Amino acid sequence: MDFCPGQHLYTAAVSSAEMMTLVLVVAIAAISPFVSDFTGRWTRLPGVVVEILLGIVIGPQVLGWVEIDQVIDVLAELGLVFLIFLAGFEIDMPRMKGAPLRLGVFSWLTSLVLAIVVATLLHVGGVTIGIRFVAIALTTTAIGTLLPILGDAGVLPTRFGSFVLAGGALGELGPILAISIALESDNPGRTTLVLGAFTALAFGTAALAARPAPPHAIRLITTTLHSSAQLGVRLSVLLCVLLVWIANRFDLDVLLGAFAAGMIARLFLVSQGDAASDDIGDTDTADTIDHRHEIQTRLESLGFGFFIPLFFVVSGAKFDLDALGDLGTLLKVPMFLALFLVVRGLPALLYRKELHRRSMEAFGMLMAAGLPLIVVITSLGVEEGQMRSDNAAAMVGAGLLSVVLFPIIGLARHAGAPAVDADAVSPDPADRAPH
Repeated sequence: MDFCPGQHLYTAAVSSAEMMTLVLVVAIAAISPFVSDFTGRWTRLPGVVVEILLGIVIGPQVLGWVEIDQVIDVLAELGLVFLIFLAGFEIDMPRMKGAPLRLGVFSWLTSLVLAIVVATLLHVGGVTIGIRFVAIALTTTAIGTLLPILGDAGVLPTRFGSFVLAGGALGELGPILAISIALESDNPGRTTLVLGAFTALAFGTAALAARPAPPHAIRLITTTLHSSAQLGVRLSVLLCVLLVWIANRFDLDVLLGAFAAGMIARLFLVSQGDAASDDIGDTDTADTIDHRHEIQTRLESLGFGFFIPLFFVVSGAKFDLDALGDLGTLLKVPMFLALFLVVRGLPALLYRKELHRRSMEAFGMLMAAGLPLIVVITSLGVEEGQMRSDNAAAMVGAGLLSVVLFPIIGLARHAGAPAVDADAVSPDPADRAPH
């Protein structure tokens, strides 16, 4: 085998450049909390907003410090998978059942109809080149971004919080399902059958997950919490990778697999926690719940501590800032911001029998806050040739403003609502707002 020094040095140089890019991106992710805390003197920016903005700054169109290579791209994709996985993990069906879930479904379907009408008008008017991805992006809600804000405000354990959780969950699950269908729209019959098969498989997996594991396995999950084995974390990640792979094999979007995996992982951990409490007696139930907390904390640490910030920093670095330099594109930002309110805010009227007017207005504002899935959907739309980069940039820009402005306005409106909307409910003791 011939040895080529030049080729060896070239490979080493490429590896060094890739490593430097990784160091810079990780460094930006590490300093973003400091930036977010500093801005809190005026208005506290959500971490995702800071990460995207810093990514724009170090990207090719501003400082030019990083060029996104294959290694960073793969890590960013893993961050996206973890983001959707943890979004599914936050879905708490017992809290959502009844009126919150029923109205959450109706309100999202209403949003979908409004979004299709709005996207069609934009297309006919020559503003956009496609309908599907614009419509889907308009129906999103950034519940993962809202949860820490709502937790800090003390909203999550309330009756109003239950409606927000359910509406936000549908604002993530609905668009993910729509993405899977939209990508295969050329053959809707096949897509429906494939989606049905995947759903049946997911329900079967969920049924298996809900069954208590053998006592030895439960003890092993508990005893490895503070060791290098981390069985509970490894099983959760395995489930995520497995369902993402299955969704890919079914020609569905991998986000659907990640979201389903998150929901099933939560069901699995709750089931094993309940089984363990039955084995060890009621006196140790609190310890069992703490174990579930610890596994969730470790999953969040893995996602929010490394992979997810990389996704948003890289999304910022890829952001088409030049497009916003055009006055026409810049004017689309407030237009899309208003359309988020129309599409996701108007269906809040369905809650008029359940919520006071001020809480209903607050609900509409919170549902209209969307960013993470907007970034995902617009990126897919540009890749598929179904969305122009200027419209994608305008929608992301509107999404950035929505997660900054709408929660502030919404919570201010809710603060003046009658006490009945702020009454505490009885959540699962294992529930908590994510860190």
